[in-house]
Amino acid sequence: MKVVILAGGLGTRLEEETQSTPKPMVEIGRRPILWHIMKLYAHFGYKEFIVALGYKQEVVKDYFRFFVQRESDLIIDLSDGSISSHGARQDDWTVSLVDTGLETQTGGRLKRLRDWIGKETFMMTYGDGVSDIDLKDLLAFHRSHGKLVTVTAVRPPARFGALTLDGDTVVSFGSTSQVARGWINGGFFVIEPAVLDRIEGDRIHWEGEPLKQLAAEGQLAAFKHTFFWQCMDTLREKRLLEALWESGDSPWALWR
Repeated sequence: MKVVILAGGLGTRLEEETQSTPKPMVEIGRRPILWHIMKLYAHFGYKEFIVALGYKQEVVKDYFRFFVQRESDLIIDLSDGSISSHGARQDDWTVSLVDTGLETQTGGRLKRLRDWIGKETFMMTYGDGVSDIDLKDLLAFHRSHGKLVTVTAVRPPARFGALTLDGDTVVSFGSTSQVARGWINGGFFVIEPAVLDRIEGDRIHWEGEPLKQLAAEGQLAAFKHTFFWQCMDTLREKRLLEALWESGDSPWALWR
């Protein structure tokens, strides 16, 4: 199953870190948060990634272009300039890095990936949040409920798309400046490709009309995740994730 990661935004709330690098490449424990997200999916066997790029896409492309060399020792033959790797990290991933435009919104980025995604169910998440979610359970939940989209609902006090639920179905989807007790959009979606027909163009926010319409039609299911979830939207949240990683108590790192 393909995994789409939206990694093209400007990351303006984390400006201290994103002036020279896109937010998904901001490091937690000396590796980009994008790598942490991909490791989580790979832990559950999902290793075919499509990364939607935009802002400073060359940074992401360079990271993966030289990934093997970066993760291993190098043997350089100065007589001919050849380079071989020793002790390379064996991550058997396929990573498609796709330019989806600098100004394109989240829905528009998904629309631009239509030919890459194909006609099968796919997973999608944002390039700035980690969780200890069981992705196998998420997929099983999606298939058992028969909705066009499943969103992971989480409960942290934050500012994201607020979800109003009726059992396991989202009945309204909207924005809020502060959520004290309700469910919010935690990303980690499972999506049927027919949904891409509902996205009209680059200016469409996935969290806007597409999800609101799906909720109104009863086609948006909510997988309730009550354990660890954390986005990296501010410098404070970056430092929190760094501290968890360095302490060894990093709940999202199920592969450790």
